[in-house]
Amino acid sequence: MTRATRVILAPVVTEKTARMKDETRTLCFKVAIKANKIEIREAVQTLFKVKVTGVRTMQVHGKMVRRGRNTGYTPDWKKAYVTLAPGEKMIEYFEGT
Repeated sequence: MTRATRVILAPVVTEKTARMKDETRTLCFKVAIKANKIEIREAVQTLFKVKVTGVRTMQVHGKMVRRGRNTGYTPDWKKAYVTLAPGEKMIEYFEGT
């Protein structure tokens, strides 16, 4: 897992993460399952040119879904909460739109 774009897959944009972004300077990303905290920290710092003070990760287990009589599970994925250092510029997800 050396490339930053293979570690950080997508931002998680919800009401909770928007509130955390404003109040505690914490961002949320969907990351590769095998990525560790050090790789996530380096990936965010190289992609967005910011200083990271903390990384918290969690495994999100897939939910059971039904389509008619067929059942299955959505895939498991990993979420990372990244806290930026005080004084760093906040990352804007939708600057170009």
